[in-house]
Amino acid sequence: MIETFMNATPHLWSVLAQAAPLADIGGWIVKILAFMLMLVILVFVHELGHFLAAIAMGIKVEEFGIGIPPRAVTLFTHNGVKYTLNWLPLGGFVRFSGDDDSVYGTGSLAEAKPWKKIPVMLAGPLMNLVLAIVIFAMMFAFWGVRAPTGNQRISDVFPNTPAAEAGFQPDDVILSFNGQPVPESAMVLDIAREHDGEAIPVVVVRDNQEMTLMVTPGRWVNDDGRVFESGLGFQYGNELEYVPMGLLEATAGGFVAAFDTTANLIIGIGAMIGGAIGVHEPPPGGLAGPIGIARATGEIIDQGNLYLFLSWMAVFSVNLFILNLLPIPALDGSHILFSLIEWLRGGKKVPPEKEAMVHAIGFASLMALMLLISVSDIINAVRGVPVLGGG
Repeated sequence: MIETFMNATPHLWSVLAQAAPLADIGGWIVKILAFMLMLVILVFVHELGHFLAAIAMGIKVEEFGIGIPPRAVTLFTHNGVKYTLNWLPLGGFVRFSGDDDSVYGTGSLAEAKPWKKIPVMLAGPLMNLVLAIVIFAMMFAFWGVRAPTGNQRISDVFPNTPAAEAGFQPDDVILSFNGQPVPESAMVLDIAREHDGEAIPVVVVRDNQEMTLMVTPGRWVNDDGRVFESGLGFQYGNELEYVPMGLLEATAGGFVAAFDTTANLIIGIGAMIGGAIGVHEPPPGGLAGPIGIARATGEIIDQGNLYLFLSWMAVFSVNLFILNLLPIPALDGSHILFSLIEWLRGGKKVPPEKEAMVHAIGFASLMALMLLISVSDIINAVRGVPVLGGG
């Protein structure tokens, strides 16, 4: 999915970075602000879903906050709900009437019937899915959908590699590899492995001019010490072009893209679980924590286009939709599960203390997992290993 939205314009983020007095500092500021903007929008929309569903279900809400406490100012009060602005710009929150932070299971939401609580819990994740649909539809309406041209575009060339020695440069478009067209990305490495150690011709387009480069696939080592026995040493993917879409087509395309992304992410989660329990080999890549996600956002900002950033936000929003529906303690899916149990038991609730214990243990486990993943993210950052991979 990430490759599908590569190499787009306009170059908004690179322009902002170049405007900074110090290029490196300015670039990092742009990346941090972009990551914060994405996080704020995704969390705010999620909490807005909970809030609107609670109001629709007649569940009393005391406060809808923009940002995370401590509170900066109460903007206004309407129908008994305080609308507040808080100091930490990390999305928002909903405070239900009578909430007791020390024990989960108190307050207006906990006291509501299961058939009212479940839609409120579902609404947050569903709003993330809706946001993804809107983002995709907006992208398709303004820019069009990106479709493969049948060629491959090089996005990066690593130093001290066969590709660097042959003279490849970023933005070169590969027309043929050893005399063969390469409409599929995997074909490049397949041909390279078949001709390991042999000089083979590659026809590329650079600055609207065709040229032929000779490359000898062979062994190379990247910055983190990973050895590639019969590689080339460049990062590449399908060259894509815009295909214009009308408003109705763009809207339909938004739905298709969001649900296609959902299916792919579910398949990916299943593959990771299967690899973890030994059903098959684990897939390449792995989990990323907040640091890894922030670095991935930075790598996307380095591509210098708004289209790719919006596509990343949409994919991440779908990710939040799926993650929050999983029956993991402390997430929406777990609250939905407890509400279903209450419903099946004829309204008999699980004791709040026991439910609170489950959520507390689950939250502690999630934090421990995040810590482990973050350590891995930091190690990869120090080594310079890209989050979104390389070729």
